[in-house]
Amino acid sequence: QVQLIESGGGLVQAGGSLRLSCAASGRTFSMYAMGWFRQAPGKERDFVAYINWSGGTSHYADSVKGRFTISRDNAKNTVYLQMNSLKPEDTAVYYCARKRNIYSSSDYSQEIQYDYWGQGTQVTVSS
Repeated sequence: QVQLIESGGGLVQAGGSLRLSCAASGRTFSMYAMGWFRQAPGKERDFVAYINWSGGTSHYADSVKGRFTISRDNAKNTVYLQMNSLKPEDTAVYYCARKRNIYSSSDYSQEIQYDYWGQGTQVTVSS
């Protein structure tokens, strides 16, 4: 069983920065791609960012490109989301997730492609 625990959320003013962390249990973390998603109140959960097993490939939602950076430290079983130039519309619960298929990087923005999820961490950006 894999556990994912997010941390680093909080309240920040527009234009500020936060760094989210997602710590994973288990010995196979480095084999799997990881993703970040977010869910705003009253809305569906949306893709934010993806990183492959080595950290050499990443993808972002258009809404966060140039502002957010996903990274990972396989020695620490941790994936990060650095969020800069935050906007009120970034307010959401942020979730990390493990992509289920280690052999394919396709469909990385689809929730169904992820098998384990964290409990989420709240990010609130005030205007």
